[in-house]
Amino acid sequence: MLEVRGIEKITRMTKDEARLQRLKVIVNSLTEEPGCYQYLDKDGKVIYVGKAKNLKRRVSSYFNNSPKNRKTQILVSKIEDIKYVVVPTDEDALIQENNLIKEHQPFYNVLLKDGKTYPSVCITNEYLPRVIKTRNIDKKSGTYFGPFSHQGTLNAMMELIGKLYQVRLCHTSITQEKIEQKKMRSCLYYDIGKCKAPCIGLQSREEYMQQIEEIKDILNGNTRNLCQNLLEEMQELAEKEQFLEAENVKKKYLLAKDFDSKSRVITSTNQNIDVFSIEDDESKAYVNYMHVVNGCITRIFTNEYKKCLDETPEEILSLAIVSMREQYGSESKEIVVPFELDFTLKDAQFIVPKAGDKKKLLFLSEANVRQYRIDALKQAERLNPDQRNVNILKELQRKLKLEKIPMRIECFDNSNIMGQDAVAGCVVFIGGKKSKNDYRKYNIKSVIGPDDYASMSEVVFRKYSRAVAEETPLPDLIITDGGKGQMEVVRKVIEDQLHLNIPIAGLAKDSHHRTNELLFGFPAQVVGIEMDSPLFKLLTQIQDEVHRFAITFHKQKRAKHTTESELDHIKGIGAATKTLLLKKFKSLKRIKEADYESLAEVVGASKAQLIVDTFEVKEGNQ
Repeated sequence: MLEVRGIEKITRMTKDEARLQRLKVIVNSLTEEPGCYQYLDKDGKVIYVGKAKNLKRRVSSYFNNSPKNRKTQILVSKIEDIKYVVVPTDEDALIQENNLIKEHQPFYNVLLKDGKTYPSVCITNEYLPRVIKTRNIDKKSGTYFGPFSHQGTLNAMMELIGKLYQVRLCHTSITQEKIEQKKMRSCLYYDIGKCKAPCIGLQSREEYMQQIEEIKDILNGNTRNLCQNLLEEMQELAEKEQFLEAENVKKKYLLAKDFDSKSRVITSTNQNIDVFSIEDDESKAYVNYMHVVNGCITRIFTNEYKKCLDETPEEILSLAIVSMREQYGSESKEIVVPFELDFTLKDAQFIVPKAGDKKKLLFLSEANVRQYRIDALKQAERLNPDQRNVNILKELQRKLKLEKIPMRIECFDNSNIMGQDAVAGCVVFIGGKKSKNDYRKYNIKSVIGPDDYASMSEVVFRKYSRAVAEETPLPDLIITDGGKGQMEVVRKVIEDQLHLNIPIAGLAKDSHHRTNELLFGFPAQVVGIEMDSPLFKLLTQIQDEVHRFAITFHKQKRAKHTTESELDHIKGIGAATKTLLLKKFKSLKRIKEADYESLAEVVGASKAQLIVDTFEVKEGNQ
């Protein structure tokens, strides 16, 4: 049986080696031009799409060197074939990559997690177009503006359009032939003054379409141009002494001016600008896109991306810029980004601002993406309460640069008074929560006097030597309630004596006995953690809990000694009898002075005789 398994293993190794050899032949034949590459699995399905300035160099990096992370190793193990496309520039490579990802949705590519369908505004392709809000995009039916991530902005814009223009609101099918043949009738909207009835010729189509063009300007954010046109029209009508018409235009101008001032942001630029910023963590990235027209923010969105291969912020942002500009139809010549990018876009310039209005716009975008990430985490925590603790432990993993998330944390503390009644306690937190069934109490056995270091050494050795012998779970992180000295004591036991590989941290306190700092490493270094952060609160909770647990055990032990009496050493006299005697006689002295008859009334003849005999013997010895 073992021989068969061995042969199967050799066969598998041979097949894998043959696969890698075949792939390396393809790699060696690749060009050094820019392009896109696709990895296919055994079923011919595209599992990864990438771009490169140099195809050969980029693709060969997957096979000539050992992959840096586990995810990439798994990807390489599943590649059965490689396809590639050569393009003229790295910009074309990025665009091609974006298109291929959309087409194939590869498993190992960063994926857009867009669970929302934002509303858009559609100007229909009808003879007399309507202006409607919709969440369904069908570009054959009209021209779309948006989508709009903020419902309030959209409502304000639609309200402005409603006040400025009398665009038809009915759903009637209107054609030129029907109007010319006078087959149409006015509706209720005409009667209440919401429409000028172009369907029956009371408003010309030319005038109606002029309204539509002005509405398009508003939807594109060009309210500044609209205000200027209305001002000129008002002045022209006033010069012609058409004061009633001028007053009506003035009302429109004031409405447009008010909307423009409310929507204006911190820049006075007349240019169209795209602003991008990014926030990321271990598994996700968040990219904010802000489109500014004439100083007004017309679009602001944040998309969430799921990481698959530990993609860098630069890689994700590059892909997001191409994708989001295409999605929202942006042709802005200036693109504000938070850091330099290793690619270029035709007819567009990347800007990393250091100061001024564009820096303020970038700051606003960064504030939005940061808030989106916070809200997304809070939402995830509401849906899955345990996720909050996992996120905190991930943060601890990142701070300490641990190989894995410290799901099981064990913390130790000693307690004694001048070496008397010396004890220690160990508390266990699993997944950021107390696991009280795993708590352990220890009486210090081998240490004489107040020696905290020796006590800690004894307890840690007893704890983990037994864990190794019984094969019980070991912690992902050990925390000592103490500083560098305690950490070194634990390290000597864990590494030098038991030869275990367990990370060790220390929690130091300030002069007010409050958790002050987290120490890690040898030599120990202070780990920067904000004192109002959830992580710091968790560490404080762990330290407070182990201190409470150890000192409670110490108090219990000390109280037991304090309440012991000579009655405890009389064989046949238990706790219940002791309680009866103390309740009747109030003190040990009075029990000693009581005669046989008084004692017998309380505890019976036999126990009374035991007590009398014991104390008579002791008095005789004295």
